[in-house]
Amino acid sequence: MTIDHWKQLWVPIVFGLLASRVPAQVSDLAQNLANCRSGQEACERARLTQEQSIEVARADHLRNVSNCRDGFDSCDRSTLTSQEIVALAVANYQGNVSNCEAGLSPCDRSGLSHVEARRVDDAAIQRNLSDCQAGLGPCDLSSLTPAGVRRLAVIGRTRNLAACETGIGICDHALLTLTEARNVAVAERERNEQECVDGWSECDHSKLTAVGARKTSEAEHDRNVSACTEGLETCDYSSLNQAETVRLATEEHQRNYRACRTGYGYCDPSRLTLAEGAAIRAEKKPPLR
Repeated sequence: MTIDHWKQLWVPIVFGLLASRVPAQVSDLAQNLANCRSGQEACERARLTQEQSIEVARADHLRNVSNCRDGFDSCDRSTLTSQEIVALAVANYQGNVSNCEAGLSPCDRSGLSHVEARRVDDAAIQRNLSDCQAGLGPCDLSSLTPAGVRRLAVIGRTRNLAACETGIGICDHALLTLTEARNVAVAERERNEQECVDGWSECDHSKLTAVGARKTSEAEHDRNVSACTEGLETCDYSSLNQAETVRLATEEHQRNYRACRTGYGYCDPSRLTLAEGAAIRAEKKPPLR
């Protein structure tokens, strides 16, 4: 075989091998660039182009600026520009003021101006008043103004009245006026009656009026009839009247007959009438050939 023939055979093979390696190399370079952009240790800066190195340096700088704004230990203030240093100082100062006004940590009161310190004190007073009014968190009554104490007392009585009327929360009957006590008594009686009618465990039968007791008895009877109709274990058959007993027995007989006839459901052949048993056997008897 001549040299020309060898060239014709090997040149395509060599170019094919090189071409197959190009996509892998491109993908590897792209991954390295992504690693460098995100500041990962796997970054190989020597493999970056000049343009990519500039791009990565910019990403490093922006990440450092962000670290400084977030107060991370990795912040390198020596790489910040004069404008960035000023912006960082402003952001840190305002962040401290905001934390102090909101009662959050860290708060450095020594870094506040007199005006800011008064605003922080006012915010703390208002926050304490709000906590006292809502009944949430620590409430320092000693820091309230006389007007705040009076307002808190009104809110407390209103909240107590609502708790007594709705049965939700802590109710102190001693704080009610005579009129409020009468209204609360009516609300409690009506609420108990509704709980009894609905079958809730909170029902106190001893507190029912004659009308309420009758309504409760009717509701309990209706619930029992429903339970018996659905075959529930809570059914008390002894509480059914004669008409209800007959109706349920008829419905159960019809259900048993359908089950025996169709083969679907619980079937008790002993409860079939002679005619029903004969009809079912006739239906199941194979036809004569």
